[in-house]
Amino acid sequence: MATVQGALLVGSINLPDAETTFRTAAETLGGHLKRVPDGEPGARFHWIAFQADRIAATPGIERVGDEPVLLKGLDLRPIRVADGVDIASLRLAPLGYADSALQSWEQFRALREAGVIAPGTRFQVSLPTPAAVVGAFVVAEQRAAFEPVYAAALYGELDRILAAVPHDDLAIQWDTAVEFAFIEGAGYPERFGGAYTPWFDDVWAGVIGRAVEQSRHVPEPVELGYHLCYGDAGEQHFFEPADTANLARFANLLAAGVERSIQWVHLPVPIGRDDDAYFAPLDELALGPETELYLGLVHREDLADGARRRIEAAARHAPAFGVATECGIGRAPAETVVPLLGAHAAVATAW
Repeated sequence: MATVQGALLVGSINLPDAETTFRTAAETLGGHLKRVPDGEPGARFHWIAFQADRIAATPGIERVGDEPVLLKGLDLRPIRVADGVDIASLRLAPLGYADSALQSWEQFRALREAGVIAPGTRFQVSLPTPAAVVGAFVVAEQRAAFEPVYAAALYGELDRILAAVPHDDLAIQWDTAVEFAFIEGAGYPERFGGAYTPWFDDVWAGVIGRAVEQSRHVPEPVELGYHLCYGDAGEQHFFEPADTANLARFANLLAAGVERSIQWVHLPVPIGRDDDAYFAPLDELALGPETELYLGLVHREDLADGARRRIEAAARHAPAFGVATECGIGRAPAETVVPLLGAHAAVATAW
C-alpha cells in the first residue's frame, strides 16, 4: 500500500475571497498542506478567461468580432495585433497576476502571524504558461510572434511577486494544460471555443522546452511545482487520457531537463479510472527524491469513498503520493467546496 501523505490545492476554489479561502483551507486541511493558494477569486475564477480583456487594453491590439462573447462579464473574443503594428515592439498592459498575488500575500501573512495558518506554510501562486494564453486567445497566424511578447509580460508579473514576497515563503506553480491539448492532438469541443493548434513543429520538444524555460524564472529557495492538466471547462476534460503515459513522460522529461529542484508535480485522475491500466505508466515515473507527487483523484461526486478506490489502484504503481483534485475547483458548486476539502483529509495523513 502506498504512503498517502499530504494534500495539494491546485489553484482555484469557489469561495468568495482570498481570506475565506485561507481560513477554510487552514481549518479543514491544516497540517495536510505545505502551501496554500488564494483560491483565484474575482476575475480569475475561470483560469485564464480574464486575460483576453487584459491584453486588449494595450494600444495596438484589437478584438476579433463585433459583439462581445461574455462569461460572467469577461469578454472571450480572440485578440489580434492591428495591421501596421510591430508585434515585437508591444509592451502589454498589466496582466493582473502580480496585483492579485501581492494583495493576497498581505492577507496570508497576517493570518499566518495570527496563528490561523500554520508556521512554515508557504503562499502558493499559480500562473498559466505563456503558451496557454497565446493558444487560447491570439489568432493563429500571430501566435509565434506574439508569444515572446506575452511571455515577457508574464515573467515581469512574476518578477514583481518575487520582489515582494520573501523567497522562503513562496511557491510558484505552472498550470500546464493547453500543452496536453497539443500533445493529444485534441482541443475543446466547439462549445468551448474550438481546437487549440500549436505553432511549433516538434510538439514534445516545444512543450518541454517551454516548461524548462519557465523553471529558470523561479529562483531557489522559491518552491517550484507543475500542475499537469487536461482542462476543466464546464467541469469536463477537453480530452480523456487513455492512461498516464503522456503525463508520466512529461514529468520525466521535466525531471531530466529542469536544472533546479522541483518540489511537486500534479497529475489528474478521471473519476472513472480506478483500474491498473490507467496507472500502469507510473511504474516508469522517475522524479527526483525532493519532488512530491500529487494525484488528482479526489472528486466532489464521490468524495472519500471514490478516492479510496482510485488510491488502491494507484498504490500498485506509485509508492508514495499525496492527494488533490484533478483540476481547480473554482467552477464547482459552492456548497461542495468544504466537503471536497474534507475528503482530502479523510484519505491522507498530515505531513
